[in-house]
Amino acid sequence: MTEGVFERALGADFERLHPQMRRRFGVGVEAGYDCVGRGVMTEVRRGPWWTRPFLALGALRNILFPEKGRDIPFQIDNYAYIDSLGRETVTFVRTMTVGPGRRRRFDATMIYSPARGRVVDYLGTHQHLAVDLDLAVTDDGALRLTSGAQRFYEGPIAFRFPLLFSGRAHLVERFDDAEGCFVIELEVRNDLLGFLFGYRGTFSCEYPEQGSVPETVKPYREEVRE
Repeated sequence: MTEGVFERALGADFERLHPQMRRRFGVGVEAGYDCVGRGVMTEVRRGPWWTRPFLALGALRNILFPEKGRDIPFQIDNYAYIDSLGRETVTFVRTMTVGPGRRRRFDATMIYSPARGRVVDYLGTHQHLAVDLDLAVTDDGALRLTSGAQRFYEGPIAFRFPLLFSGRAHLVERFDDAEGCFVIELEVRNDLLGFLFGYRGTFSCEYPEQGSVPETVKPYREEVRE
């Protein structure tokens, strides 16, 4: 069986993940199943008042959003497919119900880049922002993710996005045996200004048989540059 995106990136360390984490992050075009998680964000936070315009700008392309709150229902959709450029791609689309009749989304599609030797995370609806991900497995079988270099692409425009003007994401996801659920915690921080955005929550997963990928979780355009 062909290794999936995360197994290729982690190598032998993939086997150190908790068995439930291996199943969840083993989603791939050869795996034969997808992963749909549903749960509750016990807290969604944002930084000081001046971060709100920055977060609202990100909401235009489903990258960040300015709302905050507690006990927010959410869903995460992981589907694997081959994109139009021939790359194995896994969706990480998180949808949060932040109020009555109001939803916000984080859209991300991930590939493994042999040239970079890591997962590249395309953020947003149009894959404008490509982010290098550093992955590590903790002693208790959790996955720790840290975002690195970021590159902006739009038509002929291409430049490395200075982290001084952006955020660095720190995410830990694990499986809680006692509670029988996944636990996720994210913080986005600016190297100079500190905390920008974050959330923490719990969820359970279903693994439907692999079928057609909903068009609603795919980006509107695909970026060839990594």
